[in-house]
Amino acid sequence: MITSPMELMLQNFRLTTAKILYHFPDHPSLLQTYLWQDYDKNPDFPVLHKFLNFWERELDGKLHSVLVESCEIIKPSDFKPVTHEFYLN
Repeated sequence: MITSPMELMLQNFRLTTAKILYHFPDHPSLLQTYLWQDYDKNPDFPVLHKFLNFWERELDGKLHSVLVESCEIIKPSDFKPVTHEFYLN
């Protein structure tokens, strides 16, 4: 069953971005960047862990580091009261 992004957000999934640095298979001294983005649950990140396990199992480039950022998409709006009113003619 395919779940829409809105349904995922209502289940407390958040848009998660991972900046993955990995070693080139042929030139291990060189690093390459891969950006991964999906909806995932903070703080365990099960979807990201599944992807990283796949990477280590199936791909040749050894992982160097992973930087993870997550943002809550559905949140209360900021309310700022009006302190001044201006009238134009």
